[in-house]
Amino acid sequence: MQRAAVLLLPRLPALLLALAAGAIGAGAQAMSIRELRTLEASEKDGKAYASYYLVGVLEGLREGVESSQRNGQVPPFCIEGRRLEPSMARSLYQTELSRNADSYEADMPVQLVMAGALRNSYRCTR
Repeated sequence: MQRAAVLLLPRLPALLLALAAGAIGAGAQAMSIRELRTLEASEKDGKAYASYYLVGVLEGLREGVESSQRNGQVPPFCIEGRRLEPSMARSLYQTELSRNADSYEADMPVQLVMAGALRNSYRCTR
């Protein structure tokens, strides 16, 4: 037992890092279009939960764009003083799905649809 501990001790930081990366990767699963639809249909407050999820996706994408701009990268979409509020998340998502229905499959992540909606609705003009 002591010998095993002595052999593992130098590798402990790498093992902990690998375990943490696995836990983070497994916990950050994106919701698919199908899962969002199932949530809306099956839960008592499913439509509200789905709306909260869409708002979170919208805010996450917006923060990602702002971060990329701070780092000097070209953003995929630009707000440029235009109105973008959390209450607009559902309509942006549904409009993108209806306009480009052939582009999305049910197992694709909701984030992909929302990113497409933001790219199409908030094109960079500069």
